[in-house]
Amino acid sequence: MNGTVSAPAGVGLRTTHVIQGEFRVSDDPAVVLTTILGSCVATCLCDPVARVGGMNHFLLPDGEIKQDIGFRYGLLAMELLVNGLLKRGAQKPRLEAKLFGGAMMNGGLGRIGESNAIFARRFLANEGIPCRAESLGGTLARRVRFVPTTGQAQQMLLEDQVEPDRPQPVAPPGDDDVTLF
Repeated sequence: MNGTVSAPAGVGLRTTHVIQGEFRVSDDPAVVLTTILGSCVATCLCDPVARVGGMNHFLLPDGEIKQDIGFRYGLLAMELLVNGLLKRGAQKPRLEAKLFGGAMMNGGLGRIGESNAIFARRFLANEGIPCRAESLGGTLARRVRFVPTTGQAQQMLLEDQVEPDRPQPVAPPGDDDVTLF
């Protein structure tokens, strides 16, 4: 990806925010999904043949799922995202993933970000969904934009949150489908 997200000629992009505990699925080429992550993880999934994709945003890897907070946990968030894609015509063997987040934002939170990243990787491996790119860990928050119909992703590290003595973030792997902006 060349650093820009473009829509088909004559179509304006519509940004849809995915907040903590939510997921969104779209087959609309004019939709861009976006979120801001700290220790949370967002999984972006796309079926490039069906041209449908989606994003979730979970806070914790696992836990007792209660009706009022169930969407905050990784397992339910992942299952809802996959099932939402299947309902829109995606096929599981064609799904491709990109993972973002999992930072250590505050020492008082323990290793929640790392636990979220481990959970997301393990879920994808267990489900046979290849992870094409990831930017996990570090100490900086991220803003992520994802085009669900193409699988293109961008992230911006939010450096204004960094303290001078914090270590630098983990760099994302070299992948043309994830662009830093």
